[in-house]
Parts: sequence; C-alpha cells; structure tokens
Amino acid sequence: MAKIQTEQAKTLATNREAYHHYFILETYEAGIQLTGTEVKSARAGRVNLKDGYVSVRDGEVWLLNVHISHYSHGNRQNHEPDRERRLLMHKREIYRLQSKTQEKGLTLVPTKLYFKGNLIKCEIGLAKGKKLYDKRADEAKKTQEREARAAIKHRNREE
Repeated sequence: MAKIQTEQAKTLATNREAYHHYFILETYEAGIQLTGTEVKSARAGRVNLKDGYVSVRDGEVWLLNVHISHYSHGNRQNHEPDRERRLLMHKREIYRLQSKTQEKGLTLVPTKLYFKGNLIKCEIGLAKGKKLYDKRADEAKKTQEREARAAIKHRNREE
C-alpha cells in the first residue's frame, strides 16, 4: 500500500501591501536559509514582510528588510531580526530573475512565507510598480464589487 502524503501549506505571513503597490506578474517559490531561533519564531507567526524586497547579487538571491522577531525563549545566541537571508533557488531561475529585473525595470517582492511539509518556503513575486491612477482604479473596482454583493444580499433577504 502506498502512503499518500497531503501537503499542507500553512501560511506564516502574507504581504498584502505588495498587491496594493505592485502588479504581480509571475510568482516563484524559493527555500529560505534560516537559523534555529528564526524557525521557532516564524512558527509562532512573528514575521513581517511589509517592507521586504528581494535582491539578486553574485548569482545568489537575498531576502532583505524582512523582520523575524526574536524568539522569546532564545538566549544570547538569538538571531538578528532584520538580517539578510539567502533564498535557495535553481541557478536557471536566478539567471532568469536577474535578467528580467535588469532589462524591464521590474522588481522582486516577497508575497508570502509558508510551510510546505516541514520546510519554510518564500513566495517571490516579479512585480511592476503601480501608478496612483492604477491604485485608484483598483479601489473603485473593489468598492463596486462590494456594493453589488451587498445589494444582492439585501434583495435576497427581502424575498
């Protein structure tokens, strides 16, 4: 009998602000190199991706400005909360990301940090910045959808 494993992707943190400021064109999955206390703190959900971004340097991908709080039961060997963390990707993917960010003026932002089995993965979005009028159009569209759902719900109650 073959044992079927179900992969549960428990989300640790999401970067909702990235979807507000950028058009996410493509997403990539990367492993992340963490220390022991960082993993324990991430399991507790003490991760902030809000100001984070990704940089490609010397054939390696780095996660910058992501805050993983100190582990509460850590001792003097606790990690630095805002340190640079290396992301683990295949070399082909790294070269593809590097060429796209250099040619087209796109940027890389972390969109989600999650568990995949026992491993912590980082979802990276290849993003293009939104202009102010794009943000306004998105907000107007969301408002219209919200009002339409409310009207339908109200009409169904009356019947």
